[in-house]
Amino acid sequence: MDIYGLVRGPLVWVSLIVFVLGMVYQAQQFLSSTRVREVVLPPAALLGGGDFPRPLSLADISNSFFGIHPVITVVTTIFHVFLIMLPIFVLGHNVLFEESFGFSLFVFPEMVADVLTLVVIAGGFFFILRRLLVRRVRAITTFYDYFIVAVVVAPFVTGYIATHQLLNYETFLIFHILLGELMLIVIPFTKLKHGLLFFLYRYQMNYEHCLGAGSRVWSYNQAK
Repeated sequence: MDIYGLVRGPLVWVSLIVFVLGMVYQAQQFLSSTRVREVVLPPAALLGGGDFPRPLSLADISNSFFGIHPVITVVTTIFHVFLIMLPIFVLGHNVLFEESFGFSLFVFPEMVADVLTLVVIAGGFFFILRRLLVRRVRAITTFYDYFIVAVVVAPFVTGYIATHQLLNYETFLIFHILLGELMLIVIPFTKLKHGLLFFLYRYQMNYEHCLGAGSRVWSYNQAK
């Protein structure tokens, strides 16, 4: 079996299986380490006065992660949305879907896909520059953080190069597939998992810059 056949066949299935099982495991770990919080009704609610639960207010937004770090919130949201959407809705991947599974999805026009790819790459450089230039972020940055950004951005860089044949097409196509498989494998076991578990963390956890109802809290097992 040649290298392309290996990365296009068995390694794809290995990476997908590791990714799915890893994400299921991480979601289960989250649920087992948290519990549904007890709702304590305020006196006004017990007496039938006031609104409970109260509607979202400006104070809630100000205390959320968006209110504290609006620029980072917007950049990371756009980055994560495009990071997830692009691999699903680009033409090349949908051709593989059709060949492997007999179906394809909506695809972005080539120009749109190029722009979104460049946005993801620019987002990666933004995160690197932030870690280099912002003192409080640089103080807690390690090689691991740069590695994570590289793992995410590299498939998009090699995919862009291969698509436009800026360098040797076959070589960068193989690099693109391998790096995409590497990203799938490491996602469940690194901080990258938070991008897919966003709704569990940000919408379910109470008092952690929560964007939703915050129905869960951490569960601490007390020694008996």
